[in-house]
Amino acid sequence: MLSPTAPRRSTLDLRSLTPARVALGRSGASLPTKALLDFTLDHARARDAVHAAFDVERMIAELGAFGLPVIQARSRALERRDYLRRPDLGRQLETVSAGHLAARGADPDRLAIVVGDGLSPTAVHAHATGLARALLPRLSDSPPVAISQIIVASGARVALGDEIGAILGARMVLMLIGERPGLSAPDSLGAYLTFEPKPGRTDAERNCVSNIHRAGLSYDEAAFKIAWLIRAGLERGVTGIALKDESGDPPVRIGTATAE
Repeated sequence: MLSPTAPRRSTLDLRSLTPARVALGRSGASLPTKALLDFTLDHARARDAVHAAFDVERMIAELGAFGLPVIQARSRALERRDYLRRPDLGRQLETVSAGHLAARGADPDRLAIVVGDGLSPTAVHAHATGLARALLPRLSDSPPVAISQIIVASGARVALGDEIGAILGARMVLMLIGERPGLSAPDSLGAYLTFEPKPGRTDAERNCVSNIHRAGLSYDEAAFKIAWLIRAGLERGVTGIALKDESGDPPVRIGTATAE
């Protein structure tokens, strides 16, 4: 119960604290015109993010600048329509891609990084390279985390990283993927960590750092948490509900990168 001396605040005050649609007002029995138009625009942006084409060549070129091998792969969801209607296809590698990865040979005791389009290719285009730029130097700090390669995967669901990691013999897989677009954030990127990846892993066996976008976590904040979870997960041999984020707040850096 609120203290009788607590100041009363208008619901209008909440608008400065959240991007959620609160205190929109009304016009008769309907929303005001501006609120309705804003909703329509945000809804259109979310739909566009879902159906955006994934620019694989661009991602390979940008991520290749970090000096790691970058490999292309795709799921069995070859068309966007199939991807949206059949989530199971997005969790399985297409046969040619599986064979190509297997031919490279297992690279055990390393971290595999997968960049997948997910439900928002727009988010991957906007933030994956910036996050990688903030994260990779943290992983090279002592003790360094050995990284095998970066895989750019189209038609990807989170669990596609399990099969990729298993084929590569990776000790852990990091999946950077576009999250389901919302009306306040059509370009939110998520990072999922799975120790000893293999098909059949559940979401309870993963850690997730989400809401990486201009109004959410900055690249430095996200990279700090991801790097901590990677090191802690490798050291303890777990991810998921057995691994709690105890990283604390990232140290303040001059000129920190932000999600733009």
